[in-house]
Amino acid sequence: MKPDPRSIYSQRLEERRAEIADRERRHRALGYWRLGAAACGVTIVGLALFQRSLSVLWAAIPLVVFVTLAVLHERLLRSLDRRRRAARFFEHGLARLDGRWAGTGESGGQYLDPAHPYARDLDLFGKGSLFELLSTARTHVGEDTLARWLLSPAAPSTVRARQEAVEELRSRVDLREELAILAEEARTGVDPVALAAWGEAPALLGPGRERAAAWALTALGLLGLAAFFTFGAGGLELVRLPPGASALLRDFFLIVLVVNGTFLHRFRKKTGPVVVAVEEAAHELKLLSETLVRLERETFRSPLLSALRESLNAAGDPPSKRMARLDRLTEYLDSRDHLLVRLAEPIVLWTTHLAFAVENWRREYGQAVRRWLTAVGEIEALCSLASHAFEHPDDPFPEFAERGPWLDAEAIGHPLIPEDRLVRNDVRLGGELRIIVVSGSNMSGKSTLLRTLGVNAVLAQAGAPVRARRLCLSPLAVGASILVTDSLQSGVSRFYAEILRLRQILDATGGPLPVLFLVDEFLHGTNSHDRRIGAEALVRGLVERGAAGLITTHDLALAGIADNLGERAANVHFEDHIEDGQIRFDYVMRPGVVRKSNAIELMRSVGLEI
Repeated sequence: MKPDPRSIYSQRLEERRAEIADRERRHRALGYWRLGAAACGVTIVGLALFQRSLSVLWAAIPLVVFVTLAVLHERLLRSLDRRRRAARFFEHGLARLDGRWAGTGESGGQYLDPAHPYARDLDLFGKGSLFELLSTARTHVGEDTLARWLLSPAAPSTVRARQEAVEELRSRVDLREELAILAEEARTGVDPVALAAWGEAPALLGPGRERAAAWALTALGLLGLAAFFTFGAGGLELVRLPPGASALLRDFFLIVLVVNGTFLHRFRKKTGPVVVAVEEAAHELKLLSETLVRLERETFRSPLLSALRESLNAAGDPPSKRMARLDRLTEYLDSRDHLLVRLAEPIVLWTTHLAFAVENWRREYGQAVRRWLTAVGEIEALCSLASHAFEHPDDPFPEFAERGPWLDAEAIGHPLIPEDRLVRNDVRLGGELRIIVVSGSNMSGKSTLLRTLGVNAVLAQAGAPVRARRLCLSPLAVGASILVTDSLQSGVSRFYAEILRLRQILDATGGPLPVLFLVDEFLHGTNSHDRRIGAEALVRGLVERGAAGLITTHDLALAGIADNLGERAANVHFEDHIEDGQIRFDYVMRPGVVRKSNAIELMRSVGLEI
């Protein structure tokens, strides 16, 4: 029996809301207790100072209580924040199930490239887009990975590996919830490109002569410090020094200060960038650390997830151990602000030795940073696809044909259309049949059919389930011309923009994959005569170059293209009918050419006198 995602999400949401309410009550109670402890401490101090009936030392008790409550309060607030994130995770899941998700998530608008062959045409990014529907990623690297998968088709072997991983993650709601909660802290703080570059950049400090010189100067500094104390002890007559020894010890200490101070001043140009860079990088890695540690504790069955989990380890050490070492180094660097450390700096070269230690960490583990980021990004992207698969248990994974172009879909529908309004159709393309000419009236579903095939082809080659009863396709390079528009700034008309996109699709036929072309209102921006000649020539050229696809048209003259191409082409159409004075559409694809138009009826329906 398939799990009911709605009931599971609703139950988890109620549990999280109950936990939030409980922690909010404890939050208020701890606030009152802290206020009471502070008031008690002030009262004790007042009694001790003004009435002298009580020792001021008794104030230590409410002080200890106040500090303990503050620590507990901070832990409670962190727990409360995580429960709120968990509640948002399930609220967004229910919104997706209810069709209320548009505008509530990350739109991915930053990934929209107008020059991409299908991203804009298939609504991959933006409000109400495929990316917004799919993405549960909470880090930039996770969003980057998911966007890259949608923009570039993967090889069938890669897709099958992702499918196995998605299938394993599909039912693991607890893990997906925890990863979403932990990764959210890293959302605004981590720059994956800069962080990976920091880990892989050449070391600024080497383990050779400079480090040996630093240790020698530290030893000299300690000797100088010993000389200073001996000199001081002689001045206090605690030890008896030979004649002239006191001045010699003093001069030695001053020389040590000058030598070490000169070294620190000249070496600051090398240690300064190291310290600044590691403070920023360590902060970003700390934001990711809980996610990494959570993944390191997990075991997986699928080869892809197992490989990603294994990639977290370098030199046999898990991320928790390596992060702990870097955390200690950054804590030591933070201690430079302490007065005693500042006084000891010219003697022990505290910052210099820490800078060498940081660079040694980077030489040993810096290359692992990119692997950490890659693993987090891919697992977050897989969790996004797994959430989509969990929320749509009837959507199957596609099958892949070895030879193409091929696309055989049963009951295929658009994943962005709610199920209660979705109309599915069967489409088969490939073998002898290379081109389907879709005719029909306005608003009858022609463009939606193109988007339906294109979006499902994108989902299939990203590793996600598809909105169909069954889908078998060969690896395909999608090229679409659906939302082509003019550009006033660039001085490009709609017709010129369309033929530029057609040129791009035609060029793609020279690539390694067969092209699936989806062209809406073919050559709509020119006259009927030129449209017929140009369309037939372009379609013939695409077919001869091994491509397959669909074109839509209002111009019934273009339906004759199918006649000229014989078995390589077919005509289909969508219809409408008038019911109670209103135009109705059933969005069912039928064979043959449409025989009527609804333009006049549409104009009349909005009040135009025709």
